[in-house]
Amino acid sequence: MPSPRRGRMEEVMPKLHLPFVLGALTVIAAGAGAASAPSTEQAAGAGEKKTFRWVGCGITKKAFMKELAAAYERKTGVRIEIEGGGATRGIREVVAGKADIGGSCRGLITGNPKEMGADLRPVAWDALVVIVHPDNPVEDITLDQIRGLYLGKIRNWKELGGNDAPIRLYVRRGKISGVGRAIRKLVFADYDVDFKAYKVVKSSGPLEKAVEKDVNAVGITGISSARKRKVKILKLEGKEPSFDNIRKGEYLLYRPLYLVLNPAHPQYAELEKFIKFAHSSEGRRVIRANRTVPYLEALRLVMKEVEQEKRARERGLYRR
Repeated sequence: MPSPRRGRMEEVMPKLHLPFVLGALTVIAAGAGAASAPSTEQAAGAGEKKTFRWVGCGITKKAFMKELAAAYERKTGVRIEIEGGGATRGIREVVAGKADIGGSCRGLITGNPKEMGADLRPVAWDALVVIVHPDNPVEDITLDQIRGLYLGKIRNWKELGGNDAPIRLYVRRGKISGVGRAIRKLVFADYDVDFKAYKVVKSSGPLEKAVEKDVNAVGITGISSARKRKVKILKLEGKEPSFDNIRKGEYLLYRPLYLVLNPAHPQYAELEKFIKFAHSSEGRRVIRANRTVPYLEALRLVMKEVEQEKRARERGLYRR
């Protein structure tokens, strides 16, 4: 007779069109062999230094990617050059062979030929957070209030307990950016909903910078990069997006941060070594030092992510 836990998994998992279930199993298997990274000789060959190009998610880039790549280069001699450009670029340029490795804060868009064949490997956990200027008196916000903001129903800060001033909402361009797609899924259960924005920006970096400068600005970004900005991070439904709250699954909105590979890449096996380094004790220490939760240190969140998906599905995510 199957256990209740197994029955629960079988009930939910067949309904999901998600890479994270298989990704989690892949990571668990990879983690078992990730205790040590390749030596310089193994990675770089006979004294030859290799260079790979990483593009993608600006949140991952600012959160820990530069530090992780630097640590890997010190250990192996293999250099990883870092560019931003967003999650969609991180997936599609790797699939197209224009970049060696990518970063994404969203899963694949099912059926999109530009993303078919991408190999997404989760390496960390991120939370979606509402950010405001440090001088803004508002401290907390609810999911209903976020919906009101993004639908243009809440327009003045006094409606949220703040000053009598117009709200200036900054949002990411397009509907398939990592942050934009996650908000539409987790908050609205509707990938096609339109946001009523004060200003649309091309990536999370300009959004965060705008909030640093504008006392009446507000936006949503990832905690992994927001922590490194001069902004105030609001509580959500009374819960602070602290390292421990995210790790324990006590915060409401979170998602994995992925590294992206292309199995057809001629040096796929070489690039996989960087993934293993990210999951090694040394790699996790680098990620943790940047106050981001390593994926392998919060595997309980996989089932919570399944629950998030199930709630969104029940609210009609795939029926629209």
